[in-house]
Amino acid sequence: MQAPFALAPARLDAERLGDILSRAVIIVLFSFMAVRFGADFLQTARVTNLLLLISEMLVVALTVLRRTAATVDRSMRARLLTTMSLLGPPLVQPGHVSPMLGQAMTVTASVIGLGIVIAGKVTLGRSFGLMPANRGIVCTGIYRVVRHPIYLGYLITHVAFVFANPSAWNVSVLMIGDAALLLRAVCEEQTLARDTRYQEYQQLVRWRVCPGLF
Repeated sequence: MQAPFALAPARLDAERLGDILSRAVIIVLFSFMAVRFGADFLQTARVTNLLLLISEMLVVALTVLRRTAATVDRSMRARLLTTMSLLGPPLVQPGHVSPMLGQAMTVTASVIGLGIVIAGKVTLGRSFGLMPANRGIVCTGIYRVVRHPIYLGYLITHVAFVFANPSAWNVSVLMIGDAALLLRAVCEEQTLARDTRYQEYQQLVRWRVCPGLF
C-alpha cells in the first residue's frame, strides 16, 4: 500500500533534475552561439546576426526565470518537437557569401521580428517556457492578435537571417526547426486547451501564428 507514495519523491526529484538539465543545455547552446556570432559581428558588423543573438538571449533569460507549470506535457512527441525547434538557431552559421538582400532590409525585418518577440515575452513574463505547459493563461497585449506571437517573431527573424546569410545549411536547419516550431504550437494548445479559459481565448483569437494562414 505504501509503494505508490514511496515513488512520489523519486518522481519529483527526477522532474527537478530534468528541469535543471534542460536549463543547462539551453545555456550551453546559447554560449556557443554567442561566441560564433559575437566574433562574426566584430569582423563583419552584420547587425542582422546580432539581432538574432539578442532574440535567443531572451530565451535563455526567461527559461532560467520561468515559474513552475501547473500542467506539463512530457510526452516523447513534445520533447522531440521542443528539441528540434530549439536546435535551429544555435546550429546556423554566419554567411561567407554575399547577402541576398541589402542589410537595411534584413535589419528592418529583424527589428520587426525581434520587436514582436520582445513584446510577446514581456507579456508572458515568467509564464514563458519551453515544454508544452500551462503556466497561466495570457491573453492580453499582442496575444490579442495571434495566440503564439513569439513564434511569429521567430519566423520573421529567421527569414531575415537566411536572406542575410544564404546557404543550403542555414535554410535546411531553420526550415526543419521552424516546421517543428509550428507543430510545437499545436502540441502546446492541446495541453492549454484542457483549461476552459484557454478554450474561450481560442474562440476570441482565431489564428495561432500568422493571421490568415495558420
